[in-house]
Amino acid sequence: MSSSIVIFDLDGTLIDTIGDLSAAVEYALQQGGFPGHTVDEYRSMVGHGIRNLVTRALPEGSPVETIDLSLSRFLEYYTKHIDVLSRPYPGIHEMLGELSVRGIKLAVTSNKFQAGTETLIRRFFPDIPFAKILGNAPGLPLKPDPEVVRLAIEAAFAGSPPDLGRVHSRVALRLRSGLAAAEYGRWPVAQPATHAKRLETLEQKHETGDEEARSIPTTIYPDRARSAGRRDRALPPHELSDSPSLAVLVGDSATDIRTARNAGIGAIGVSWGFRPRADLAEADIVVDTVDQLKEVLLTETINT
Repeated sequence: MSSSIVIFDLDGTLIDTIGDLSAAVEYALQQGGFPGHTVDEYRSMVGHGIRNLVTRALPEGSPVETIDLSLSRFLEYYTKHIDVLSRPYPGIHEMLGELSVRGIKLAVTSNKFQAGTETLIRRFFPDIPFAKILGNAPGLPLKPDPEVVRLAIEAAFAGSPPDLGRVHSRVALRLRSGLAAAEYGRWPVAQPATHAKRLETLEQKHETGDEEARSIPTTIYPDRARSAGRRDRALPPHELSDSPSLAVLVGDSATDIRTARNAGIGAIGVSWGFRPRADLAEADIVVDTVDQLKEVLLTETINT
C-alpha cells in the first residue's frame, strides 16, 4: 500500500465550474441593478472564496450591506444551479479511479464554501474514496494557509501521518530538474542520465548544507517563504528521513502553489484551469493534459 497522498484543488482543477459560478454572480448583480462581466473576466475573480468573488464583481467600494445582500442572492441561485453547466475535465474521473486503485490517498482542498464543495464531489465523484473534502468552513482559513494540507494529511493517515520531508525534497528536485519530464518523453529536455547526475549533485549539496538554494525549490526550505517576505503562515520544516512517502498538491492557481509551498509539499500546476500558465511559474512542474498529470502522479507516487 502506497503511503502517498495527492491533494487536489476543485474549481479549475477537477471540475470546470466557471459557467455556473459566473451565472450565479450575474444573477446577483442583475437583481441589484449592477453591470455584469464576461465569463473570461470571472476567471480572474474566482479562487478566493465566494465572498471575495462577489465583492470583486460588484462596483469598487460597495458597502458591506450591498455585499451581504448580493452574496445572499448568489447563494440562493448557485445552490440550485451548482451543477447545471459544471462538469469534470475529460479524463479526471478515470485518473482519480486509477490513483485510488493503486492505493494512493486522495483529498480535496477548496476555497469554495464547504456545502458546495461536498455537493460537487458527491455529484461527480460518488465512487472516489476521498480521505478528506475541505472547503471554506467556519474556523478554517482559506488557502494559501497550509492548515488545510495538514488536516488532509492527518485524515488520510488516521492522525498518524508519515514523515514526508525527505521525499518531498527528492520529488521536488526530480520535477524541477526535468528528470521526470525526460523519463515521460513529453518535454524537450536533456537526457535522463544528465538530470539524474544533476539530481544527485543537488541532493549531496542539500545534505551538506551547501547554499545552492537558487536552483533548489522552496519545498526543501519552507522557511524561505517567510524570509522572502510572504505573509502566508508557513508550517515548520519536516524532519528529514528516508520514509517512502509523498504529498503533493495539484492546482490551477498561484494560490494553490503557495499553499503547497507553505505546507512544505510538492506543487503541480495544471494549465487547463482558470488562470494563465504564467501564474503557475513557481510550481515544481506544470502539466497541460490530464494524461500528463496521471503519468507524473503514478510515476512519482508509486516509484518514489
